[in-house]
Amino acid sequence: MSNLYINENGAVVGISDGKCQITKGGEVIESIPVNTLDGITILGKSQLTTQMVEYCLTNGIAVSYFSKGGKYFGRLESGEHANAVRQRLQCRLYEEEFAMHFSKSIVAAKIHNQKVVLNRYASSGEADCSENIKKLNILKKKAESAKAFSDLGGYEGMAARLYFEGLGKCVDEEFAFSGRSRRPPKDEFNSMIGLGYTILIREIQCQLESHGLNAYLGFMHRDRYNAPSLACDLVEEWRAIIVDAAVMSLISKHMIHKEHFQRENESVYLNKEGCKIFLNWLERKLNTKIRYIDDAESMDFRHAIDAQIISLIKAMDNNDAGLYQPIRVR
Repeated sequence: MSNLYINENGAVVGISDGKCQITKGGEVIESIPVNTLDGITILGKSQLTTQMVEYCLTNGIAVSYFSKGGKYFGRLESGEHANAVRQRLQCRLYEEEFAMHFSKSIVAAKIHNQKVVLNRYASSGEADCSENIKKLNILKKKAESAKAFSDLGGYEGMAARLYFEGLGKCVDEEFAFSGRSRRPPKDEFNSMIGLGYTILIREIQCQLESHGLNAYLGFMHRDRYNAPSLACDLVEEWRAIIVDAAVMSLISKHMIHKEHFQRENESVYLNKEGCKIFLNWLERKLNTKIRYIDDAESMDFRHAIDAQIISLIKAMDNNDAGLYQPIRVR
């Protein structure tokens, strides 16, 4: 199973004889078996036929809409998985100790994974990130013993700055960057990870809602207007090991170059060819099999994320955040 990315203005996505067909100007440019689809991501000005919309709604295939630059607009979804009882439980646990316990474990795991990814790329090159890694270890311990959300957020922010400072030392000179920049992304590296994070958050949102959870009712990320807080909670343990690792790999393998980007005022975005390269590589990463916990059967990242959501539901049902163990790679 996989996600289909449409990065072609004017394309029409339809269904015929058990196949999902992408056409442009009346010509078929791609055709895949419809039963292999997990989701559809549209970047730019493309559309689905009525028959394809009906098939997606009936079969639980999420369709997400983005601008060419990666701005999220919304998605097509059915209401068949709505679970009011489970969502009321989310609201209650938001106010209880469960939220803090869960949040500390998420931030500690995020910092651990950042440290592993940074150490991996520092070791493969000539960068000295020993001081960054040392400080990340200290911040991880502080996160594990934090008493307030404000403190936890502070440790997470400091860790992020140290981590990206370290990655900046490891990345090829062509893609050198000075730190994290979001809206707008001011360099090629930030352009790629920004798009990757956005896509991953929306993938997690789709999976959360397929289990009857409300993606906008989080625990660590406190309530904010129009923010999928629970998806933002869960993405933290995956950012470094999926998106950052995919981007670093693309760069180190010299699969993407400056010519695959375009600049608009102060913003830097992937162009059509660059977007195709990046999305194909990210999809390959998501379909990579991992042994994400000891003694568990290997599974791809998408199924591992789903397994984590099921684990979260179990923790919620038992009001025991300790039953949720975030991913910590080795």
